[in-house]
Amino acid sequence: MEFDVVLQQPGVDLAVVRKVLCDVDPAALVDMDPLQPGIRVAAQLTTGELAGLLAEAGYPVEAGAIRPRPSVCCGGCGG
Repeated sequence: MEFDVVLQQPGVDLAVVRKVLCDVDPAALVDMDPLQPGIRVAAQLTTGELAGLLAEAGYPVEAGAIRPRPSVCCGGCGG
């Protein structure tokens, strides 16, 4: 799943967030969103799991701050 996460804390340490996410999903990706105050996450997680991992990384968020992005999967690879 891909998520937009609105964070109120300035200066997010992406390395810390990436470490916590990759401990659960080694293929997880995280980066800053240049168009909003937050991050983008791609990982095989539920919204609740992501919220728990962000809290573990030091960035607790309300459930409404995590917005799943629409799938961009075309189905062409069979996945």
